[in-house]
Amino acid sequence: MIANFAGQPVKPGSMGRPLPGIEATILRRNEDGTVTLIDQPNVDGDLALKPGWPAMFRGYLHDDARYAKCFADGWYISGDLAMRDEDGYFWFVGRADDIIKTAGHMVGPFEVESALMEHPAVAEAGVIGVPNPVIGELVKAFVSLNAGYKPTPELQKELLGFGRSKLGSAVAPKQIAFEQNL
Repeated sequence: MIANFAGQPVKPGSMGRPLPGIEATILRRNEDGTVTLIDQPNVDGDLALKPGWPAMFRGYLHDDARYAKCFADGWYISGDLAMRDEDGYFWFVGRADDIIKTAGHMVGPFEVESALMEHPAVAEAGVIGVPNPVIGELVKAFVSLNAGYKPTPELQKELLGFGRSKLGSAVAPKQIAFEQNL
C-alpha cells in the first residue's frame, strides 16, 4: 500500500509513498473511538489507511472482534507506528504492540536497533524494555560485535554515548549487554 515506485525519487530507509488510489495517514487514537490526524511532518503515530482498496483483507478467520478492533473513525489501523516527512514519504518506527514506554516517551525498538547498527563495532542489536518503578521501562540493548571488537567497559560506554548522540537521551538505551549471538 506504501512503496517506492517508478517515477518518484527514492529516499533510502523510507517505506515510500502511498500507491495511487491509497489514502494513508498518521494518527492517534482517542479514548472515545475517534482519531486525531497528525498533519505535522516527522511526528510518529499509528499508520492508518482508508479502507476499500481491492486487495484489502476482509477479516480474521473466526475472529470478527479482532478485525473490528483494527478500525477507528473510518480508518484501518495497521498496527505499525510510522511518521510522514515533509515530502509525504512514510518512515517505519516500529510495531504498536512492540513499544517501550519510558519516562513518558514511546520508543520503537527498531529505531534504537537501527541506530546502534550504524556503529562499526555492532554486528547485530536487539532492544527490550526492562520494568522500572520510576520511569515505566528502561531501554536495554543487547549487541553482538563484529570481528575485531572486544566486549569491554570502554566500548559499552562508547556505545551508550553513540546511542545518545544518534537518538537523544530520552530514547537511547540506558543499558547495553554484550552477547556472542542474538
